[in-house]
Parts: sequence; C-alpha cells; structure tokens
Amino acid sequence: MKLFDTHAHYDAEEFDADREAVLAGLPERGVALVVNPGCDLPSSRTAVELARRYGHVYAAVGYHPENCAPYREEDLDVLRDLARAEKAVAIGEIGLDYYWEENPPKELQRVVFLDQLKLAEELDLPVIVHDREAHADSLSLIRQFPGVRGVFHCFSGSAEMARELVRLGWLVSFTGVLTYKNARRSVEAAAAVPLERLMIETDSPYMAPVPNRGKRNDSGNVRYICERLAEIKGISPEECAEITMENGKRFFGIG
Repeated sequence: MKLFDTHAHYDAEEFDADREAVLAGLPERGVALVVNPGCDLPSSRTAVELARRYGHVYAAVGYHPENCAPYREEDLDVLRDLARAEKAVAIGEIGLDYYWEENPPKELQRVVFLDQLKLAEELDLPVIVHDREAHADSLSLIRQFPGVRGVFHCFSGSAEMARELVRLGWLVSFTGVLTYKNARRSVEAAAAVPLERLMIETDSPYMAPVPNRGKRNDSGNVRYICERLAEIKGISPEECAEITMENGKRFFGIG
C-alpha cells in the first residue's frame, strides 16, 4: 500500500545527521508522497529546495505562529516568490498557538495569519493551519476567507468543530495522537469526519505514533496512523491508504 504523509518537517535539525538517507528511503517504505511545510523564511526555503531534489517531496511555505515574531509585511513578497516554485503546493504552516506563554503576542499572530490567508487567496493556494488552544479565533479568521480552502493539521479540536470545518469545505488531518491511549477526543473527531475530508500525517520529527512513541518520528510511521484511522472508520488499511492518498493529491493539486 502507498501512503501520503501530508505534513512532515524534514528541514528540522533532528534530521541533520541522516536527512538524505531518510528521504531517499521513503518510497521503499511505502511512502509515495510527502509535504514539507515551512515555519519561517529559512525553513520555507529549505522546504522548496528539498522538493526540488526529491521527486516524492512537495513544499509548503509560511510563518508558523510560534516563529512569527520576526515577521515584517515585506516578508510576504518573499513568501509569494517561494510559493511560485514548481513544487510549492500550499501556504503553511500558518495559524494560531495560544498554548505557550512565551509565544509571540496573540495580536501579532492574528496579523500574520490574516496576511497569509490573504496571500493564499491571491495565489489560489490551499492553507495548512496550526491551531493550538485557539479554536474560536482560528475559526473566526478563516470564516473571513470563504474562497480559501484548507486543512487543520494535527487536529486537536472537538468532533463538533470538525463537523463545522467540514461544513465550511475544509479538511481535517490526524497524527500519531490517534494511536495514544488517551486520544478519546481525537478519535471522536476522526469518527465525525467523512472519509473524503480526511488526511493523515506524521508531523515528523514530532509526535511519533505507538509503537514508536517517544522516538524521533519520520514518514515511515504514517502507516500506523493509517491503520488506526482505518480501524476507527471500519475499513481496511489499504482502503484508508487509497482514500487519504487521493484526498491529499486532490487537496494539494498533485497530479
């Protein structure tokens, strides 16, 4: 079965020792496609470069809310240029994160998020949204852009919120959290989302699924997430892999 890891950070320092080997070996491990989102300008440039070098890797570019403190309005011009690269398929990872007190101010996060939603609208690209402890504000801001399509990655909201995103035409993506014993909320949300609106991801190098929880994550572990989602939806892992592959390709416009 062939899998699509729709969110993995191979620009992260955790891969400095073996990045080339991991990326080159993914197709042999059943991972046919990967999207690598940027978190700031340097990582977005790296994402575009990795996509250029590896046929199965695609890029997204953007400012993550935790990394948005250096943001200046002229940075949008840089992101615009990066987003026009041949294998740049989304604006991301963007959004809001109210969890850490040391994060950039909420007002700045909202400004940066809005500017990047405007950019996505301008370029007709989908967005990859990070939403942590900011569900109401995240929903409020995306509602201002009915023409923008997107995915809430590493979904942490309720089943009710997941249904609202589906109603708005958005997708929802799940990580290895689905495999954790205390994942009742995520399992309920996954159960509430129609199959055609689901994607899977590792969020590597973070959040490795059971049975590799606590270790560095990579895209080879996406199969465990696929297997758990298949169990929740009452389908075979092969069918789940095929559906999430097609959902991801359609969402990102990959032929």
